[in-house]
Amino acid sequence: MRAYSAPDRHYHNLAHIEAMLALMRAHEGALSDPTSVEAAIWFHDAVYDTRRQDNEEKSAELAAERLAGLLSPDRIDRITSMIRATAGHVVPEGLDDAARRDCALLLDMDLAILGSAPDAFAAYEAAVRREYGWVPEALWIEGRRKVLQAFLARPAIYASPPFRASHETAARENLTRSLERLAPP
Repeated sequence: MRAYSAPDRHYHNLAHIEAMLALMRAHEGALSDPTSVEAAIWFHDAVYDTRRQDNEEKSAELAAERLAGLLSPDRIDRITSMIRATAGHVVPEGLDDAARRDCALLLDMDLAILGSAPDAFAAYEAAVRREYGWVPEALWIEGRRKVLQAFLARPAIYASPPFRASHETAARENLTRSLERLAPP
């Protein structure tokens, strides 16, 4: 909780965790291991430094360290695999069907904001920009455009059928509007 309450966290904070937990409760019937998904939610952004490229790996390492002795090694591996998957928001290969479904739902909960109402999406974008306030505007625009274009280039932004049905269209509309705003004059 201390990490998510840091003053430089404008989006990746406790409100983000609470939103994901609410989505988890709404989709709990589809999860095979809700406890592991909840642990992955709590740890997935525990380490968040916008100047680093290894936040997910460091968050997974922290989860493994803190959960050692509390959960089985297999369960810890499942949790850390989900955390690591948040780096690229792609379900990793080699998971059994149940772990694959759980990971897909976790990733979709993390990306749910992309398919939110336009005003909530705009607030998210402003908050993320504040987290990267140290990045000069031209570099921010270039990097942000690449991120948004990569999501739009996917056949589906969301990995699970429920989120594709409920969020895909709005996410594509939000990302397209954002790219239009970031376009050079």
